Amino acid sequence: MKQQNKNRKWILVLLGLCCAALTAAACWYDLTYNGGRLVYPLHSYAFRPTDIPMLLAVTLDVLYALYLAFLLVRGIRNQKEYVKKTGRTRRLSPQLGLLGFLGFLGFAGLWSYGTWGDPTPFVFFVFFGFFGFFFEGRMSNTLMDERYKENAARAELKAYRTGFAIIILLLILAGQHSHRHVEFIAPILISGIALTVALTMFLSEYLLYRYDHDDAAALEEEE
Repeated sequence: MKQQNKNRKWILVLLGLCCAALTAAACWYDLTYNGGRLVYPLHSYAFRPTDIPMLLAVTLDVLYALYLAFLLVRGIRNQKEYVKKTGRTRRLSPQLGLLGFLGFLGFAGLWSYGTWGDPTPFVFFVFFGFFGFFFEGRMSNTLMDERYKENAARAELKAYRTGFAIIILLLILAGQHSHRHVEFIAPILISGIALTVALTMFLSEYLLYRYDHDDAAALEEEE
């Protein structure tokens, strides 16, 4: 079973690499032979046969993303069934915490906002919250007894309070800007809220891990 899961992971990785390679080749073709029509932003679109490579590559990317979304939903459902049947936390690898590095994509917003006035990439800062998977993975398959549930509720409450306080502060700071600096409000709020959500996600897992291990250490000292 483990070997099958490992093979499936490698197949997914290879499929992703193939999609990335095909997309890169399609972009090169579009820039070289199609004037970059589908690489640069378009105000209106009219089909040309030379658009086919890029359209096919984008279609494959969308299908791959939909397949990943299907696997994610199925995995979440299976994990919920496992938690309900066993009374233990879901099984996760601490290596999933590496997904937190995707948060650095948010810095692309500095370029996109300066070039096109588009602050959308700042949303990627929310991926910093995935660093919390490291601590959740360390507590994978843990029995959810009364002590665990109390620690989980305490960690979530503290994380949510911290996030709520930061959002209130962001709103106050945004309201203090004069009309001359109103263009900076959108990127500040988007990046600030994304970072706040990431911090809340991370804190809830980190604090739970710390509380649980502090309680376990205290019990060992008493014994």
